[in-house]
This record gives sequence, structure tokens and C-alpha cells, in this order.
Amino acid sequence: MTWQSLMTISLGAILIENFVLVKFLGICPFLGTSKKMDTALGMSMAVPFVMTVSAAVVWAVDSFLLKPIGVEYMRTVAFILVIASVVQTVEMFLKKTLPDLHRALGIYLPLITTNCAVLGAAIINSSNGTGFFESVLYAFCAGLGFSLALLMFAAIRQRLEFSECPAAFEGFPIALVTAGLLAMSFMGFAGLEIF
Repeated sequence: MTWQSLMTISLGAILIENFVLVKFLGICPFLGTSKKMDTALGMSMAVPFVMTVSAAVVWAVDSFLLKPIGVEYMRTVAFILVIASVVQTVEMFLKKTLPDLHRALGIYLPLITTNCAVLGAAIINSSNGTGFFESVLYAFCAGLGFSLALLMFAAIRQRLEFSECPAAFEGFPIALVTAGLLAMSFMGFAGLEIF
């Protein structure tokens, strides 16, 4: 694997195919945890970790269990079970070591289990038939892209809290308009040729 292919995978997952702003996967935690910067920061650390670990385990389950016995049609169920196990482990770790962050993330941490961005990365990797290293790198960079979008959006939402806008746009409506504008800015990467 050359450094050009590594850069293609990395920049593609972070900017060109951003899961939240281009593929529109993982919108629930994106909108839910972006109101405060501390919860956005916690979620932006948890999602890449879960995506990376899940991609490694999912690749092994797919390559050594599902494909050899010919039950590829069970991928979605198996992948959700793997992701749920990883999320449960992360939740127990955070509850024990960082209880304030665990409380701040609230319901959104268990929702990573059904976060379609995490499941989407697993399904994309298995559908493309990528190798172990490429799968893990793609998932990690997709998680970084999720984190980038989430932190940018949280910073903008915090600034919007103190700005004046028309009464009809106050609160969640201006957040949706902002998310749309942010998504449009990432669409500018669509024609980017890396190498």
C-alpha cells in the first residue's frame, strides 16, 4: 500500500465522503450532542474509537466467520451485535473513569449502537471487500470526519446562542439552516482529485 492510497482513503473519508455532511449518516447524535461543546467533544472522541474498534472486529467476523460458512446475508445483524458490544464496553469504561462525561453524553452514548454512521462504515468496508488495514483506516478517518463536522457545528451553535436572529429561526430552526450550510460547504470537496 502506497502513501498515495493511504491519503486517498484518509482524505476521502474525512472530507469528500464525510458521513454526516455528505452521506447524511449519524444525524441524530450530530444534532443531539452539538448544543454544548463538552458533549460534542466527548462524542467526537467516542465515535472514532467505536468505529475503529468495530471495523477491526467486524472485518474479522466477516472474513473468518460469515464468508466461510456462507451466511453473508447475516452481516447487518452480526455487525450490530459487534457494535453493541463495543459501545457497551466504552460506556462501562466511561462510567467508571469519567463519570461527568458519561452523564453529559446521557442517552447519546448508547445510541452509538444504532448510529448509522458506525454501521455504515462496517457495511461499506465489507461491501468493498477491503483488507484489514484499509478497513480500519477508513473507519478511523470516517470517525475523524464525523468529529470534525460535529465540533465545527457545535462551535457554530454556541456562537448562535448569543447572536440575534429572527424569532422564527431561534433555537432548532437556525441550527438546521446552519447544518445545511455546513453540508453545502463540504459538497465543494465532491470533485476533489487527490492524486
